[in-house]
Amino acid sequence: MRVLFRASWGAGADYGTEPPQRPPGASAYRARPGDGLLQGSAAGLTGIERGDSIRRCYNQVAHMYDKKSALLFLVALLGSLNAPLLHAADPGDAEPDTIAVQQSIASPDPVTAAPAEPGLGLSELPRPAVPTLDLTAEPTDLWERIRNGFAMPDLMSPLVMQHQAGYLNRPQNLVRVIQRSRRYLHHIVEEIEKRGMPTELALLPIVESAFNPMALSRARASGLWQFIPSTGRVYQLRQNWWIDERRDIVASTAAALDYLQTIYEMHGDWHLALASYNWGEGAVARAIEKNEARGLPTDYSSLSMPAETRNYVPKLQALKNIVARPQLFGLELESIPNRPYFATVEKPGDMDLALAARLAETPLDEFRALNPGYNRPIASGQARLAVPADKVETFLSNLESHDKPLVSWRSYALRKGEKIEAVATRFDISAAKLRQINGLAPRAKLVPGQTLLVPATREALLVSEPMLDDLPSPEANYEVAADSRTPSRVHVRIAKGGKSTKVATKRNVKPVAAKAGAKPPGKKVVGTKRPSPGKTAAVASQGPRKVASRRVRPTA
Repeated sequence: MRVLFRASWGAGADYGTEPPQRPPGASAYRARPGDGLLQGSAAGLTGIERGDSIRRCYNQVAHMYDKKSALLFLVALLGSLNAPLLHAADPGDAEPDTIAVQQSIASPDPVTAAPAEPGLGLSELPRPAVPTLDLTAEPTDLWERIRNGFAMPDLMSPLVMQHQAGYLNRPQNLVRVIQRSRRYLHHIVEEIEKRGMPTELALLPIVESAFNPMALSRARASGLWQFIPSTGRVYQLRQNWWIDERRDIVASTAAALDYLQTIYEMHGDWHLALASYNWGEGAVARAIEKNEARGLPTDYSSLSMPAETRNYVPKLQALKNIVARPQLFGLELESIPNRPYFATVEKPGDMDLALAARLAETPLDEFRALNPGYNRPIASGQARLAVPADKVETFLSNLESHDKPLVSWRSYALRKGEKIEAVATRFDISAAKLRQINGLAPRAKLVPGQTLLVPATREALLVSEPMLDDLPSPEANYEVAADSRTPSRVHVRIAKGGKSTKVATKRNVKPVAAKAGAKPPGKKVVGTKRPSPGKTAAVASQGPRKVASRRVRPTA
């Protein structure tokens, strides 16, 4: 369908050119005051005549100026096309399927203005509302703020549509994830904008952990951002018996964004940076080198990569599409206020988490969700606590007036020959619960002098009960804290001609402890036969447990 312009041209001086000559058979038009949609910005459009199609108009403007000016002209024109502006053309103007649009694009000349040709002028119609986006005004809805910060190039792939359909087919899961994200999303967006990074990254924890800070993968990746132990240590995230900062909201978010910024600067491409976050920057670099050697493209879609990484960016793009236009998919995202959900406060020293929640007048499960990094019922040392933003003053006031001990747990050194069941009975707690509090596996062997955390009062156990199920499992395999002598097995490969004395010396234990079958107190040796060369022997170690540092980024 063609669109005809009924164009009225005013004084040529306004545009720096003479008024256009009327083509043969065309009627003369004059502008009405207020009719100029593009007044002062359409200089030189004298070559556009009545009966021109949109394509020809675009080509004319592009020829006289540039394609950008032509595009802006068409955007302004098409934005003004609504039902009242469309009317039937004169019978002699065009074919029956042609629509004529009466438009004036000149400054008005009220002195010489002549009655216009029959038809409704723009001055007689309500001006169409032009949508505007004021980036200086702070949005009240956090989703709108996120949309305004989208800056990554869109990925076009069938996998995007596949994952988009997957999210939309299970809207209850999406609603549950968004509900969990309310606590953390504002802080993440704030940190992203401080670094000038695209706000699509605020949706990445949905892909990584479904916004569950307690998520733990089979490869021991943990937290909202799913750091594996080795990468967490590189970015100074503490991981010990008391705390795992991979689960701490503030610390892990800072580390994740630092990491993403580093790998983006390495590749200069966000899709490749995200692939590196999932697969490892070394693996992505090798895939790029392989394609370069073969003369192939090196963009994300062209690289050979594992299925998990191949689906990683499409998942994020699918979420971006849904958040950008939820109404298009029949969804209504629950509004999240664009204001801080929590604030951090410094605590004076060791403190029960249950007591901190009570001082903040906050339910314990909610307080635990804001402080998921602590492995025990105690927030040990000079550490910060996350408190609901509207409860900070309440917490500080109650803390100042609190005149009782801040800790209701104490350490207990295991005696020689004492079993955990006996300790549990002494402190009126079940053995299973005592193991859970101390992160001990059901078959873990205890040694004399080993420190256990036990309740100092019956009340300590009762008030902490709701959070005990969230404590990390023994499989989390944390490094041992300096004041907690939990033993760990270390496997040592016996070299050809190697002797137990040398093995014992390297492991800093007595030679007898490394001999097969020797079982001194506190030193457990696996197996009863002398290991042959190439085999492994297991000896107990009182030092921190070493963790493998493979460069792998699995998702939850």
